[in-house]
Amino acid sequence: MNLNLKNKNALVCGSTQGIGKATAILLAEEGANVTLIARNETKLKEVLSVLPSNNQHHNYLVADFSKPNQLKDVLESTSLNFHVLINNTGGPAGGPIFNAKIEEFENAFTQHLKCNHILVQSLVPFMKEECFGRIVNVISTSVKQPLDGLGVSNTIRGAVASWSKTMANELGQFGITVNNVLPGATNTERLNEIIKNKANKSGLTVDEVATNMKNSSPAKRFAKPEEIAAAIVFLTSENASFINGINVPVDGGRTKSL
Repeated sequence: MNLNLKNKNALVCGSTQGIGKATAILLAEEGANVTLIARNETKLKEVLSVLPSNNQHHNYLVADFSKPNQLKDVLESTSLNFHVLINNTGGPAGGPIFNAKIEEFENAFTQHLKCNHILVQSLVPFMKEECFGRIVNVISTSVKQPLDGLGVSNTIRGAVASWSKTMANELGQFGITVNNVLPGATNTERLNEIIKNKANKSGLTVDEVATNMKNSSPAKRFAKPEEIAAAIVFLTSENASFINGINVPVDGGRTKSL
């Protein structure tokens, strides 16, 4: 299937590792010009050096999503001619919601919703001019089924999903789609941290926790970042032009709801 991403410009958030990095690489393989954005310039340069290129122009931007005003400044200083936006940010620390501090909710809301909104407001004018735009938010299956021990994340991810659906309803008339990809347990650094934390609190070994998590999915394994990236990149293509405002679980069947 030809995804027709040649000459499309994509901005990929959180693209120095995990799902973001895999998505950036796959977009480049499909012909897109990719701009990476994250806070660690050293890692950005490393990823930039491995992006496939066939006369494409790849670039990176440095921004810390805990500082939305800094993100605004970075966006104002660069061209905003992007057809594709991948909103992807590392999740909040785990723990029971009752024990969460107010600051944890505020910080997560800033990084996940405020910064998403800043990016969309900055990039959508060009998408409207082109009559083509693809916004994909990488969230979590917790928007369908809250996950134990991830209270702050469950709360904020749900807010992002509602924001996204509302945005999809408003922007669809301009040829712009807004969709959410909901990864299940994916083999990333973030997952390793969650497993270690669960092991410390439960008294189980890391291997036992990992096995239990794998067994919660009919697939009996963790996803590869590239498998999540494949769903994301399809949603950015012309072939997905009539898919708008939906949540797509990519979790091996773990989510119990329809």
